[in-house]
This record gives sequence, C-alpha cells and structure tokens, in this order.
Amino acid sequence: MTSADPSARRAVGLIAVAFVIACVPPASAPGSNGPGVPPPATPSEHATSTSQPGRPPAPASVRLQLQWLPQAQFAGYFAADRQGYYGAEGLTVTILPGGPNIAPQRVGSAADGPEFTIGWVPSVLEAREGGSDLVDVAQVFQRSGAVLLTWTADKLTNPCALAGKKVSVWDTASDDVLAAGLLTCGLTPGLEKNGDPTRQYERVVEPFDLKAFLAHDISAREAMIYDEYAQVLESTDPTTGHLYQSDELTVMDWNGYRVATLQDAIFARSAWLNTGQNAEVAVRFIRASLKGWIFCRDHQDECVQDTTDAGSQAGAGHERWMMNEINALVWPSPSGVGVIDPTLWAQTVKVAKGGGAIVHDPSADAFRTDLVTQALAGITDDTKGSGFTKGTVQVTPGGN
Repeated sequence: MTSADPSARRAVGLIAVAFVIACVPPASAPGSNGPGVPPPATPSEHATSTSQPGRPPAPASVRLQLQWLPQAQFAGYFAADRQGYYGAEGLTVTILPGGPNIAPQRVGSAADGPEFTIGWVPSVLEAREGGSDLVDVAQVFQRSGAVLLTWTADKLTNPCALAGKKVSVWDTASDDVLAAGLLTCGLTPGLEKNGDPTRQYERVVEPFDLKAFLAHDISAREAMIYDEYAQVLESTDPTTGHLYQSDELTVMDWNGYRVATLQDAIFARSAWLNTGQNAEVAVRFIRASLKGWIFCRDHQDECVQDTTDAGSQAGAGHERWMMNEINALVWPSPSGVGVIDPTLWAQTVKVAKGGGAIVHDPSADAFRTDLVTQALAGITDDTKGSGFTKGTVQVTPGGN
C-alpha cells in the first residue's frame, strides 16, 4: 500500500480508529484536552488588540471565502455586512462565493488568497499536512450537520443494518465520518469489489444530487440535515403525488455515534495573522461575524432575506429550513459562540487521522483561542444562547 492510494490508506486507518471510537467515554467537560488538542491559548501568547477605547478602528479591507454558494449556511456573514457590523469595525468585507469546483482550503491557503476562509476542520487539517498554514480562529458550528438517510420502509434503522447495501458518498472529507460510523459496526467498504456482504457495504460515489436515492437505487445517502434532507422532503413521491413525509425517512445523526467532526469555522493564514496589526483586524472581523450569527439567531426571517439578496439559488422555503437548522448547529454555544470544544476537536482529529485524511496529529498551532476570546469580550449581547430552542419550519414544494 502506498500514499498514492488514499482510499486504501483511509480504509485501513479507519479500521484502527473504529475500535477507539466505539469505546469513547462520555464527553468530558469543556476545557479538557485530548489527543492532538493544544492547550487553550492566552492573549499573552499572541498579539492582542491594539484598538483604543473611544477611538475609531483603523479602516481595513478583507476578503471572506465561503465554502459553498450563497445560502443560509453563511447567513451570519451576510447579516454582519447588511446590519453594518463590519462597517462599525472599520472593515470593508468582500464575500467570495464557493461552489463545487472551489476547494476553500486551497484558495485560503494561497499567499495572495483571502484573509478569511470558511471551511470544515478535517479538510483544513488535510491541507495543513500539505503545507497550508490556515488556523482555526473561531469555531462557529458547535456540532455537525452530517446525517445518513435511509427509507423507513427498508427497516435500515442503524449503521449495522447496512451490511451488503449500497451506500452513497460524496468522496470528500465527510466520507471519513460515514466510514467511521459504519466501522463502529465492523463494516468496511469493498462490496463493489466482490467483498463479503456480511461485513462490507458497496461504496457508491455520487454527484451532488438525490436521483439515485429518490429512485431507491441505493439504500443509504449521505446528507446534511440543513440541505439534502430538506430536498427529499421538498420532492414529490411519484407513487402518491404528494411530498415525501419525515416518517418515511430514517435519519442517522452522526453526533449521536461519536464520529461527527467539526464543520464550519473561520480560518486565517498564520503568516497573515502574524504580520503588522492583522491579528487586531482579525479580532474585529470575528467580533462582527459573531454579532451576525447572534442577529440570525434572533431574527431568522431577516437573515433568510439577506441570504436571498446575497444571491442564493435556492427558494425562500428551502432557505427558511436551512436557516432554522443552521441555527441549531450554532446554538447553544456553551462556552460562547465561536469557542472551540476541545473534546470535539479531539474527536475530529481521531476520525480524520483514522480515516487517512491526515497522518499525524495536528500541531499545537492548528487553532488559537485568544482572538475569539478578545472578540467575545467586546460583545454585550447573549453569546451563549443557552435558552435557544429550534423552531419548526413548514416544508414547501421544491423549497419555493
């Protein structure tokens, strides 16, 4: 086996990590450290804010690379712009859309790339092993939105039931999560190569659509709770002429299987942060962005409109669903919005390393906490959302 065979490397690595994950004890209290988790940084370890009370912040222009096309997944940043939070911090922010042909961790790693990047932690850890100096400076999503969908009628109610079945994947870092989840049952991919149907499943790489799942050509489908799951519910069942109902689907939430990985975070290049007053600019950007997420928690409909105005290609109904689910990934934030949970960081490292996305534990500077700590100190609104409860959104045909 060579490093040129990443799928084989991930399969073997995940076999090793499965046994570790299956025996993971209950999550420890926030603030504890685990494998690959650096100790929390203090402001004295890095440059601190140079803003003076009562003095207007120095103007700065920065770019923000989104992970995907404009949608409610990024509503907090659109709100920070529309509500004037960036402007109040002296910032002019250009928001760059992502898409299927854009790898944000690569764009953000370029020396002349954007100052800030939204990305999933496993993908950025993989980029760091390739030489990137991206650093997680604010972990906005506190939990994962990744799920696995099956049809209720098929009675496939847990990962162990997928032996001998076709399971679709996106062939991205999220595949590590799915593979780790199935490996808690001792299941590995390989059935597509005439493997053992009692211990293996058929890994089917799919495009970003739901055709095979809706046609029942596959048994299980990778999905995001805020996107593809809604797309199924927004689709018409040709046998009944009505929309699919939630009770027709089984949703396996990877957060409950201890294999979920940290997703959307704000990243910045270490070289940029350590130049001049850029760390202070980062504090201002983080503070304004977190205010945007607080606004979206409390003004969901306005943020849906902001997302639509920003160029979302989805209908308003789909964006309302997405905004509602995204808020539930951000809130509550027990230690404050944007603060990383060391236990979930350790779990993310375990899954990414075991799956072959990374070979080594990330270095101690893969994330830093001082910037978000300074940013939160300048916010007077509720930064934890301890009383947050997810609302109910009506599904609309086609998401319109």
